[in-house]
Order: sequence, then C-alpha cells, then structure tokens
Amino acid sequence: MTPIAREVSDSDTPLRATFKINLNGKTVSIGTVGQAYRFITNLSSVEWIEFKSLHADAVSTLQGAAGDAMLTVQATAALRALFVRAKLL
Repeated sequence: MTPIAREVSDSDTPLRATFKINLNGKTVSIGTVGQAYRFITNLSSVEWIEFKSLHADAVSTLQGAAGDAMLTVQATAALRALFVRAKLL
C-alpha cells in the first residue's frame, strides 16, 4: 500500500452522511473517509469496472478529503453517485 493510500484508509474524517449497505446479508456502515476508501478499494477492480469513472471520482475525492475536511461534501456526493449507480443504496 502506498503512503497516500495508507493515510487515506486510516482517515477518521467523517463524511456528511453515513451509508448503510447490505452486502452478503450483512449491513456495512460507512461513515468516515477511511471506511469508504477501504470499502471501494478492497473490492476487486473487476467488480467496479462497469462504474470505472464514478469509482475513480470517488477515490480521488476521498483522497482529497483525507487531507482537507472541507472536501467531505464532494466526497460524500461522489460516493452516493457510485453507490446508487451500483445499486448498493
């Protein structure tokens, strides 16, 4: 894991919303930049290939929000767009 990815995945910066996603019969709660980053980067890239552009936007905005809490609004919107399009919400 690169230093930037490690920093982002360890971020406790809260998102503007908490996402509750049902995955394999279990509810996953995503409320911080780090939780969201780990969720969308730990899944196989093949699973996100259909949503490549939205996924890239979400990763990019989460990386920005890890360093600047003012960007959590954009990160939350990018995640919401990705999750809705992927029918996770």
